[in-house]
Amino acid sequence: MGESHTNRRISVHQALGAGPVADVLLWRKRCGSIALLVSSTSLWILFERAGYNPLTFVANVLLLLVVILFFWAKSASLLNRPLPPVPDLEVSEKSIEQAADVIRVWVNRGLAVGHEIAVCGNLRVLFQVAALLWLISFIGSLCNFVTFVYIGFLLTLSVPVLYDKYQSRIDEKLQVACRIIESGYRKVDATVLRKIPVSLYKKKKTQ
Repeated sequence: MGESHTNRRISVHQALGAGPVADVLLWRKRCGSIALLVSSTSLWILFERAGYNPLTFVANVLLLLVVILFFWAKSASLLNRPLPPVPDLEVSEKSIEQAADVIRVWVNRGLAVGHEIAVCGNLRVLFQVAALLWLISFIGSLCNFVTFVYIGFLLTLSVPVLYDKYQSRIDEKLQVACRIIESGYRKVDATVLRKIPVSLYKKKKTQ
């Protein structure tokens, strides 16, 4: 049983798509990983330490790029040189449909939660959403958005490769942590959440 379960286990590289992105995240293409780490660190220092405005930075980079491409195209036509290698910038309908499907699923989930709170008066869902929003607010109070994104980049470049190297040990620790969290949640659910009426709307309707 243990050997068959181990053989069926999907590797981290396969879980990440088994493509160039997975190679970068797992440091199999060190040049790409180092470039991503250096560029994200440089942008964080530029925005956070130097106080440079992200909107101004993006506008200046785009302005410089447009000017370079314009003069490149003009000089190419005058000197009979090849035009700048700019691909056809066009978004396909398939990619738009896929993005719309993903957005629709998340919007419908959010609307379903809002329906449970606003229409059904589900106090249990209200407390769960309030706890989640408080946690997000607490994390946001510890750092600003730029630092938060930079920490996300660092975790993206460190967690997959560490999990790929110590997968069996981490799985054991995660199983123990999940059992502890599940046990704690069951206690909270039995002592607090189950005592909360599921729906104020149904209670008023029965009255």
